[in-house]
Amino acid sequence: MPMRTRAAAFAALTVAALAAATAFTAPAGAAPKNAAEPAFLDASELPPHPSSAWTAGPVSDGFPAELAHCLGEGVPAYDYRHRVFRTELDTGAVQVTVVTGSPAKGEALAARLNEEIRSCADRIEESDPEIRAEGRSYGSLPVEEGAQVHGLHTTTSWGATDIHLLSVGRDGRTVTVVGWGQMGDFDDAPVAAFRQTTTTAVDKLH
Repeated sequence: MPMRTRAAAFAALTVAALAAATAFTAPAGAAPKNAAEPAFLDASELPPHPSSAWTAGPVSDGFPAELAHCLGEGVPAYDYRHRVFRTELDTGAVQVTVVTGSPAKGEALAARLNEEIRSCADRIEESDPEIRAEGRSYGSLPVEEGAQVHGLHTTTSWGATDIHLLSVGRDGRTVTVVGWGQMGDFDDAPVAAFRQTTTTAVDKLH
């Protein structure tokens, strides 16, 4: 989620996550390469921006750096694919999906990702004393095997403030993470629209 303020706030975490991402390989039990790939969100399925249209980048291999602030070295190695979305202003989004080797592996991965997000605020503060972070839970969604929605607000000592929404959803052995972010605080988060985006994302994993 490209934001003017995030680049400085999460620089160290991004470097660590990129280093981990470049070393990712599929573990034993991962889905075969010729397995059908799940569909990704379209730009029109993201929370509407009041003054700028969304544009969608290509679907690319690898784990996205845009999620490095919460999901870095703790993310298990799999063959991830992702798509980055942008607006003309300071709002951005990203989706990452992975097909694991079995529903049990998918369940374990989703649980791990949710735990990484829940602990994200504490890890950000531990990594940089100039940043204050607060996480919130926005509950679960009854779609396929379920999805969890989270919020994260960060402020820096130099006055930057960012709000993020993140979700983890699963359909059988397939897991997806959706992230959204912009400058602002919890009051600026389009939670209802993001919950609908998450539902759509999980529905498209078939």
